[in-house]
Amino acid sequence: MTRDETVAFLERRQDALRRLDPVALASLHAVDGVLESPFAGGTALGREAIEQVYRAFFAAFSPSFRQEAVLVDGDRVVLLVHIDGTDHGGLMGQQPTERSFSLSLVSLFELSDGLIARERRIYDFTGLLIQVGAIKAKPV
Repeated sequence: MTRDETVAFLERRQDALRRLDPVALASLHAVDGVLESPFAGGTALGREAIEQVYRAFFAAFSPSFRQEAVLVDGDRVVLLVHIDGTDHGGLMGQQPTERSFSLSLVSLFELSDGLIARERRIYDFTGLLIQVGAIKAKPV
């Protein structure tokens, strides 16, 4: 993909994130794609499993996404995204807390044949759990 094609691809992805559309987002991943994410419990393999990760995250949090920075190097992409949301759906089998969270996420993509072959999401999952009240932390 050219840089312009990659940027257009990322704009389609951002639009699907705005709409919280798990089907459209999963379609941007390869059929045998890999997603590494704390929320996925480690690794989700294949488009169907990746779609379920998007569905579960959207159902739990009703998030909004703001893309802050993009780096494109050939078929590799680094995104810095800010996410705000509220625990409306419950997390890991717990009752919803209705507490809000705000976090930054770095997403590393490897693109192949115009799709995401591998994505690795890096963010403070423990901080997310503390913010929504799923776990408690002692102030320092």
